[in-house]
Amino acid sequence: MRGTEETVALSERAAGWRARVPASVPPAGPELMVALDIDGTLITHDGDLSAAVRAAVGDLKAAGACLVLATGRSIQATVPIARELGLTDTLAVCSNGAVCLRLDPDGDFEITDVVTFDPGPAVRLLREELPEGLFAVEDLGRGFKVTAPFPMGELTGEVEVVSFEELLAAPATRVTLRAPDLDSSDFKDLVERVGLHGVGYAVGWSAWLDISPEGVSKASALDMLRGRLDIAQDATVALGDGGNDVEMLAWATHGVAMGDAGPDVAAAADAVTASVHEDGAAVVLRALLDR
Repeated sequence: MRGTEETVALSERAAGWRARVPASVPPAGPELMVALDIDGTLITHDGDLSAAVRAAVGDLKAAGACLVLATGRSIQATVPIARELGLTDTLAVCSNGAVCLRLDPDGDFEITDVVTFDPGPAVRLLREELPEGLFAVEDLGRGFKVTAPFPMGELTGEVEVVSFEELLAAPATRVTLRAPDLDSSDFKDLVERVGLHGVGYAVGWSAWLDISPEGVSKASALDMLRGRLDIAQDATVALGDGGNDVEMLAWATHGVAMGDAGPDVAAAADAVTASVHEDGAAVVLRALLDR
């Protein structure tokens, strides 16, 4: 959004949103925890971050609220966005909850928590069904090991091509299955057909499947951090748009889905804001600031 008219419109939309926020959610300050998905929520899937969203995030952080980036992104893909948002001395949940970070004021980061699992059984089943699929295992803090190159720009950091057996040789925080010639509905059918057990999973907006440790999600990691910070459960807000946000939106006292979220995501939320292209996240964050 640009210009005075857009700023006024955003303020009016935020004023209208304030009535939707539960009374238990405290004003912007250290007692408030706000979890923010990145792709499709704060930035578009093309990587665009609007001035309105950037300003709202910065003002909420300046007010003392506990902001946590909660994303399926890897460490090396999360940290640059945090810096672009001006979020230092803050927390981030990466890899759909398997990795937690603390971002330092000097721009560096510390890995505080890691959960791993044996990906072998589930991944072997998936490969039998989709032998042409591309598999990647996160190489924590560095990049990815892959069975074959992914489409340009989809993976960040160092990418190393390895054999399928080497890919599964060590415990993993997350495994990604990609099939560029399919779509997300094909992947949902694949999961139902295979019947994954002992792992968690989330189908992305494209033909992208993330496999994670059982019981691990953005919600599980956020609740762990909430307990450490001694923040009340009913003082939590979360914004997201994807299948990997469902648990997080249900966990938060005020779970907000983006306007272009799928039906299952919207059903898990308490409310639906405008899309990422309409600065839907900024509307909610401004409403929290102005209470």
